[in-house]
Amino acid sequence: MACQPTIIVAACAKRACSKSHPRRKLFLICGSMAAKRIRRCRYLPSVQNTFRTNNRHRRKIMDQLTEQIATFATELAFDHLGDDIAHLGGQHLIDALGCALGAYDCEPAAIGRRLAAGQTPGMFAGRTLFQDATLPVEIAGFINACMIRNYDFNDRYPGGHPSDGLGSHLAMAGAMPLDGKKFLASVLVTYEIFIRLSEYSNMRHLGWDQGFAVGISAAAGICNLLGLSFEQTANAIGMTATSTVPLRVTRSGELTPWKNVATAFAARNGVFAATLAAEGMIGPGNAFEGRCGLFDNVTGEFEISKFPTKGGEFDLPKVLVKYWPLETNGQPVVWAGMELKEKISAPDIDKIESIEVLCDAFCKHEIGSEPEKWDPQTRETADHSLPYILAKSMIEGPLTIASFDEAQVRDPALRPLLNKITVTADPEIEALLPDTMMVRVLVKMADGTTHEVECANPPGHPANPMTAEDIATKFRAQGEPVLGAERCGEVIEAWTNVAEVKDMQPLIHMMDF
Repeated sequence: MACQPTIIVAACAKRACSKSHPRRKLFLICGSMAAKRIRRCRYLPSVQNTFRTNNRHRRKIMDQLTEQIATFATELAFDHLGDDIAHLGGQHLIDALGCALGAYDCEPAAIGRRLAAGQTPGMFAGRTLFQDATLPVEIAGFINACMIRNYDFNDRYPGGHPSDGLGSHLAMAGAMPLDGKKFLASVLVTYEIFIRLSEYSNMRHLGWDQGFAVGISAAAGICNLLGLSFEQTANAIGMTATSTVPLRVTRSGELTPWKNVATAFAARNGVFAATLAAEGMIGPGNAFEGRCGLFDNVTGEFEISKFPTKGGEFDLPKVLVKYWPLETNGQPVVWAGMELKEKISAPDIDKIESIEVLCDAFCKHEIGSEPEKWDPQTRETADHSLPYILAKSMIEGPLTIASFDEAQVRDPALRPLLNKITVTADPEIEALLPDTMMVRVLVKMADGTTHEVECANPPGHPANPMTAEDIATKFRAQGEPVLGAERCGEVIEAWTNVAEVKDMQPLIHMMDF
């Protein structure tokens, strides 16, 4: 039997739906008061949403999480950001653009361009980065996202990469009149939703991939950019949530280019859902909490923290910016390897008897627990291989994109050193999370001498953030080979001041080559 407040809300909603009812206002007030007494009821229609819908598919059920996400995506505007968040958003955009420049000729993007050949933009146009090609936004966004993600160099929050969802934002910015403030607000919608879904759904630990959060956050960000209504945004979220629950096997064993393309694919689906919603497609309103929804089938119940429009904090400052082009948990490994290079000369590398790496459990699981990580055959496996990352940095020092070229990855001369490396999950290091990311490396030489190094919170970690100068240097390293030094400087300056731009299209076009 339904609880008394539930009965009251249902009765009040029914009567209040009639605009001619003489006591409509009273029922609105009573229904609202009763609804506040209900902490959670999966199948209870929100009184507010009952009145918001005015189409033939009048929404009778909308779950709390869908409403929370759609409300934020609809409400967030530039005025909510503040100077610090707006500036930081611009820095993350510069970082993402640099990652894309470094991978402009990657095979996944080339495949996307071949598939796009001859396509016309249609109703929702998007422009690919670095070339004058206007396409349907979902395919242009897919190509852009492939470039951003290709070398695993873009920013990261535990659970995935929020900038994976930016491909279509950048595509639309190059194809339609749009000012910088509106653009930045839509980017923050994508980041803040991605972060909360990644953190609170726990999907990565349940065996599901990060594309779920990418798809929904990308859809919501594009809904904000297009100025869609609350109802349209909720429809896009419902369509994306029910159709984008990918398997994490994408990141297991020997990794393939799909490891980097999977989230571009998820974002493409989310953006397509947003355009469907814009044209009137109705999606389920109870994708999370409904029967056979996400809670029932995948995650169990969870709640997310408040969004900034409802008194919560912006979580963008918690996002890590990568210093090296490799998996996040491998960032401190490079610094440790470089320190060991200073302690152990090249001739003495062969005199190493054993190397033990102590790290947290997730680090071991991700990059130090599968046989393929000790004998990588692909770039994608190597940049997710703790043994390869450590051995390579002990021999070469700083790692670059070229450090993961196939010939280097398969170099047989490196295998003896890889085979001396073991990885151990250390409870003391585990206890430092989430505030501190650390690895400790213990090296034993054949003569019995030992070396010990550790690295905690490397550059780019939220506790040790990269400066604007660091991000500019990273951008130049990727961009100067194709744009030249002068143009790179112009791009950095323009995107640093993106909030002041009246039309985003010149900022996109200035990177063409």
